[in-house]
Amino acid sequence: MKHRILHSSDLPDRLPGLANEMGVSLEDLQQALAWSLANEVIFEDGAGEGKRFWISSIDIEKRIEQPVARRLYHRLKQDIPSDLVPMYGKNWITLKDRWRNAWDMAYNIVINKIPSHHVRLAWLRLGGAKIGKGSSLWRNTEVLGMHNLIIGEDTVVGWHCVVDARAGLVIGDHVAIASHVLIIAGSHDLQAPEFWSISGPIYIEDYVWIGTRALIGFGTRLGRGSVVTANTVIGKNVAPYKIVGGSGAKIMGERTHDLTYKVGGKGLFTLFH
Repeated sequence: MKHRILHSSDLPDRLPGLANEMGVSLEDLQQALAWSLANEVIFEDGAGEGKRFWISSIDIEKRIEQPVARRLYHRLKQDIPSDLVPMYGKNWITLKDRWRNAWDMAYNIVINKIPSHHVRLAWLRLGGAKIGKGSSLWRNTEVLGMHNLIIGEDTVVGWHCVVDARAGLVIGDHVAIASHVLIIAGSHDLQAPEFWSISGPIYIEDYVWIGTRALIGFGTRLGRGSVVTANTVIGKNVAPYKIVGGSGAKIMGERTHDLTYKVGGKGLFTLFH
């Protein structure tokens, strides 16, 4: 397998709907999927409930020879809340990608240390991040792939976090992320001699609370109102309102469902945070 980004676990089951949406026959789309799997456009691993489907994280759409497979890849890209890595060359898209990396670097070296919400948020938004009203990322928090970052309203990310949005990071409203939390977009294929990258979008729904020094792995979804306790590693989805922690992120309890609070992390007393 090569560089890839996680798409879903149920791609074959979605083919009838995709065929109707794309205006092609189901048989043609099944053949396109088989061709894509054989030609390293789409990948699969695991078995049973653990089966997963990936697509190339390098945007190879223009190089796909089979017409329906090319259209399928184009459609599957739309399900990923991030821009794929471009095919580099002497072109505008390469220059744009390099500029984005430089913009991120400037933020992480200089801008994220400025004691002003307004300056930091303005830089992030100019870099393509979508950040809702009343939300803030406190000082010394690093952001990677800010153009793929979406944050809702009244959400706070604490000090000294790593917010890796390179594979797409969607954070909802009223989310509280404590300091020193690591949100990591990807890893590498441990079985590949070439050290291929693997990645996946991360979704953090409304009212989630993440404790200090937790690590949120790629391809996970934290359901509405769920809680991740301190020092917990998350490598799987967490159901809504569940409290997880400890080794293996075991379920420790369930939170009340009638959540109405505001985090309020961008007020007068947090101006210099």
